[in-house]
Amino acid sequence: IKMKLNMASMALLAASLSSTSSLVCAFTRPANHRGALTTLSKLHFSTTKEPTQQQQQQQSTIRRRKALKQNNATLLSRASTFTNYKDGALFLSTTEESTTTAVNGAASSDESNLDNLFPNKNKSIIDLPPRMRFAPSPTGSLHVGGARTALYNWLVAKKGQLDFVEGDGGFVLRVEDTDVARSTKESEDSVLADLSWLGLTWDEGPNTPLAKYGPYRQSERSTLYSKIANSLIESGKAYPCFSTPEELDAMKARMEAEGIPPRYDGTWRDADPEVVKAKIDAGDPYTVRFKVPAGARVVIDDAVRGTVSWDAEATVGDFILLRSSGVPVYNFCVAVDDASMGITTVIRAEEHLTNTLRQGLIFDALGAPRPRYAHCSLILGEDKQKLSKRHGATSCNQFRLDGFLPDAMINYLALLGWNDGTDNEIFTREELIDAFDIDRIVKSPSVFDMDKLKWVNSQHLKRMEVEEILGLVEEQLGFMGMIKEGADEAKKSDFIFATTALAKQMLETTQDAATNAKTVLGYSLPAAFADLEDGSEAKEMVKQGNFYGIAMKIIEMYESGSFPIPNSSNLLAAFMDGSNKAIVEDNQVGGDETSYPQAYKATMKSVAKEMKVKGKNLFHPVRLALTGEMSGQDVTKQMSLLALASEDDTAVNAEAADVVTIEARMEKLKGFCDSIPEEFRASKQASDDAANRSKDGKKQTKVEEEAAAAAPAVADPLDGYEGPPITALDIRVGRINKVWVHEEADKLFCEEIDVGEDEPRQIASGLRPYMDAEDLEGRMVLVLCNLKARKLAGFPSHGMVLCASNEDHSVVKLVSVPVEAKIGERVTVPGFDFEGEEGAPFAENKVGKKKVFEKIAPFLQTSEYGVPTFGGRPLLTSAGVCTSPINKGSVS
Repeated sequence: IKMKLNMASMALLAASLSSTSSLVCAFTRPANHRGALTTLSKLHFSTTKEPTQQQQQQQSTIRRRKALKQNNATLLSRASTFTNYKDGALFLSTTEESTTTAVNGAASSDESNLDNLFPNKNKSIIDLPPRMRFAPSPTGSLHVGGARTALYNWLVAKKGQLDFVEGDGGFVLRVEDTDVARSTKESEDSVLADLSWLGLTWDEGPNTPLAKYGPYRQSERSTLYSKIANSLIESGKAYPCFSTPEELDAMKARMEAEGIPPRYDGTWRDADPEVVKAKIDAGDPYTVRFKVPAGARVVIDDAVRGTVSWDAEATVGDFILLRSSGVPVYNFCVAVDDASMGITTVIRAEEHLTNTLRQGLIFDALGAPRPRYAHCSLILGEDKQKLSKRHGATSCNQFRLDGFLPDAMINYLALLGWNDGTDNEIFTREELIDAFDIDRIVKSPSVFDMDKLKWVNSQHLKRMEVEEILGLVEEQLGFMGMIKEGADEAKKSDFIFATTALAKQMLETTQDAATNAKTVLGYSLPAAFADLEDGSEAKEMVKQGNFYGIAMKIIEMYESGSFPIPNSSNLLAAFMDGSNKAIVEDNQVGGDETSYPQAYKATMKSVAKEMKVKGKNLFHPVRLALTGEMSGQDVTKQMSLLALASEDDTAVNAEAADVVTIEARMEKLKGFCDSIPEEFRASKQASDDAANRSKDGKKQTKVEEEAAAAAPAVADPLDGYEGPPITALDIRVGRINKVWVHEEADKLFCEEIDVGEDEPRQIASGLRPYMDAEDLEGRMVLVLCNLKARKLAGFPSHGMVLCASNEDHSVVKLVSVPVEAKIGERVTVPGFDFEGEEGAPFAENKVGKKKVFEKIAPFLQTSEYGVPTFGGRPLLTSAGVCTSPINKGSVS
């Protein structure tokens, strides 16, 4: 067998030297994504001179070239030709043979007998390509903590493969399934599937062909553990222990009574070999214990926790390696596996720190160098307790089901205990590999923030095109049962496209697209006016009197066939621009002059003129009448999605999607209008105007009325605006008391700002590239205060300083506040009521989740005179108008 394996190894070596061999393709990895490589023929190296900067860059490019990924299908085919091949265990028989030789004492030295087992023996760990491992126990799902551990190890391994092209570095997946009672194949499959979904592919692991350090399941390595244990007995580093459970219990009770930490007292440590042999021959059960050297002390330089040391003899005593059943204990398996697989660095949770003592002693006994360690702090829930199921979703599969992207997950997981020293929080996979450094893992525990994860996910979604998300949205629609089985592919594709384009701008997860579609297809208008919640925005709007007349007009036009509905021959018109590219901005609508969106727009102008209403007095009633909601995406897009779900032979499962057709909506709207009290059926504003004219004795003649009606209206920038009210924002006057440079982020200032509260707020801003710290201290500024506190590069920031900038944001200036303004006063805008409940700012959570500022921001601009405005109306303080030195810019 050994001869066959040696011949096989020589064949593999010969094949690897041939550029035409198919096996080379199997062992090579994908070409470097970083760009084309300079050919060797163009490089010039000198033995007498230092290479130029260009030559250094060229050498670096070649050194960092990444080998192509293994093709498992090809390798499996070739592996099947070798005898004794089993699940990545091509070299297992060689390993076992070496171990058997060591146990039988055939070699001249016990130390040399283990040389073939431990690839890092007599080598310096820091000079080797990183060999990292993730070793899950298949006793459940892969959770957040385990996923972060896997990610950190994967990042170090991938970076190492770029730095050491020809080395043996890689990411090893090892299944620690020795807990027979709890380990299941289903759990193993689940964990491996979650790792694959996250994109944390392994170079070696279960089912990896031709991996020379296999097998990679501990349950398949039992022979190796027992043989190494016997080898340690032969070398005097371990011994059989025949102490019974009763004797051990008595020993423990005696030590506890004496106030001594319980540990084995060494009864069988130096027993007579003849007595030991006799008991073994008699079949007496025994464990194998490790013989802790007298005075032994284990010291490690942990990359996260610094120097950690233990007095081994006083702490653990002689510990068990093999149980009397022959089953190896956890720490023995881990140490043997790490040593025999050549692991160079172990990144794991801090709860494993105490295991390092026993594992370090075993490494020393095996003559293998200890790996470098990094023990990461726990991940906590928002209540500062260890993250668990009670905090909500923690398993990776649940995050997949909830619509999170794998790239966003690894981005966020990386930030749970690490940062790159800048204010950057969004990373691609490649950027993480480049930036990740084990020495920047922080010691303090991290808090899992679901809102922050959703924000990170939303940023990744914004970087993706609609077409890239379609498959993920289809998956979510499938989870909700909204797509019929066997549906027409073209109609299904159209509905998925429209669903995605409609929600793209507001997506936090891909699930949001499906839930948004279900909301759009439903119709939540109650059956009667009395059913509206008292004080709700909808009820107060109906009370103003405009709704009844507008709704009845819509019903009349629909029944007469004059109200525009989406064209069945082009139901995607609202979602496509002139070049047939998806429109994702909510304030943009597609279609040409003959399309449904344009027909709807023309109808709204006609209704506005006939009903003598405009702005929110028109659009809010129309929206409620057609959609049943007071807010949402563009009405024409919503009605187009409804048409897709209502057409003949639709792909949509109407029952699961809660579809309410336009016909059913009109019938329900009739009943609702019939229930509106008479007092709310006429415009309150019109009635008030008539009363004022009567009171003042000012009556217009018919000629005057006609002239007024014919006069051209001045366009209002807020006409057509359907976003949140400006009163949703809590913008206050503040004064910067103190400014300092963020220690770890090049572009951030940290500011202490008085906004009229008991304590000043701490806010991080990206103003450092635009102004000096001394220019900020003492300045009065505008601060957006109802933003949820979050950490920016580790700094807790609560609020945002508003600035004016030019179109390309190359010039940024503070908004100037009148010197007589009061610290803490709220900034107002003419024409909006900032008093009472309706004028109260939104809660912090609502501002974030509803993306309130993002929707208002396009209407925050500076005028031609530099005045910050909302929809052309100035931002005011009690002392007057705010100003800025930037004309026709934006405020953000």
